Amino acid sequence: MKILIIDAQGGGIGRQVISAVKAKFPRAELTAVGTNSLATAAMLKAGADYAATGENAVVVGCRRADVIIGPIGIVIADAMLGEVTPKMAKAVGQSGAHRILIPVSSHCDNIVVGVPDLSIKRLIGDVVTELEGICRQHMSEEAMQGKTMD
Repeated sequence: MKILIIDAQGGGIGRQVISAVKAKFPRAELTAVGTNSLATAAMLKAGADYAATGENAVVVGCRRADVIIGPIGIVIADAMLGEVTPKMAKAVGQSGAHRILIPVSSHCDNIVVGVPDLSIKRLIGDVVTELEGICRQHMSEEAMQGKTMD
């Protein structure tokens, strides 16, 4: 599975996601895309297999990904102190990939009601749990396709 992690600012959330996903899925192909070079560098240092920076990297990455992971601001134009462009938000939103969005509201000026205020550590754990479910579903679909082709 091709997993795209998108982050902005200093890349702290993306860094933690990459570390957690690599620990659970060491063979997963992780691509990190930062809205700025600082975010990209942090995620690359955490163990991303590939990394790129900027708007076009987000657009291209979204076309190629099976799963996109990032703070909820990646689907909101002008979020994260303006680092998420409308084109980036549109690419994430229109991608055919599964999206796992982390509900953090700092620097987004958007509040998601009904979501408890959980620690980043807990949210990252929830990301890994959701990813496990998507992987199981993906493997089942591949197995079904293999059986119908016989």
